[in-house]
Amino acid sequence: MYQILHTDRLLLRRFEPSDVENLVALYTDRKVMRYLDNEDWDRARIETELLPSFLTEYQRYALYGYFAAETADGSFVGRIALHPVIMDPQPNGLWRHAETDETEAVSIGYRLCSSHWGHGYATEAAAAVVRLAFDQYGVSQAVATTMAVNLASRRVLERVGFRHTRTVHLDWDDPLPGSEQGEVVYERERSPGS
Repeated sequence: MYQILHTDRLLLRRFEPSDVENLVALYTDRKVMRYLDNEDWDRARIETELLPSFLTEYQRYALYGYFAAETADGSFVGRIALHPVIMDPQPNGLWRHAETDETEAVSIGYRLCSSHWGHGYATEAAAAVVRLAFDQYGVSQAVATTMAVNLASRRVLERVGFRHTRTVHLDWDDPLPGSEQGEVVYERERSPGS
């Protein structure tokens, strides 16, 4: 059963229907979305598509999904993703989501409100979900991707022990500036004896 995860400064919890405004603030922040997508995320779409997809994942996975990160005073920081994956590279050089919680690998991701950048929250949250996956869920590998040009995200992954393993070039219908430099794949193995 999924538990609320506490770090020194953050609470990671499941999203709730009342989180619509938090997600609107996050997904309409062009600074945040610069390296993520060109889609238009308005309140109606977030309320009818995005948030319901997060909530549906909690029925699919007992342990995984998208989680809200907030400070001790309840300020919304962003969303953290932890998903089970199968390390069976697809034609694009990546992996596919597992159908159940039973897996040996997880993918992580983070998306923080720009007002919370530069405080170490992404590193703190990423380290916490990796520890959770390795120590409590028993997975042996964690993976992540980001745009090659997203140096801040790459630094977060490196701070929590990930190493760059390869760069893949994906075919995007609506490419973001910098996508021609590719997506970087990062991986981390569980330490022996963990």
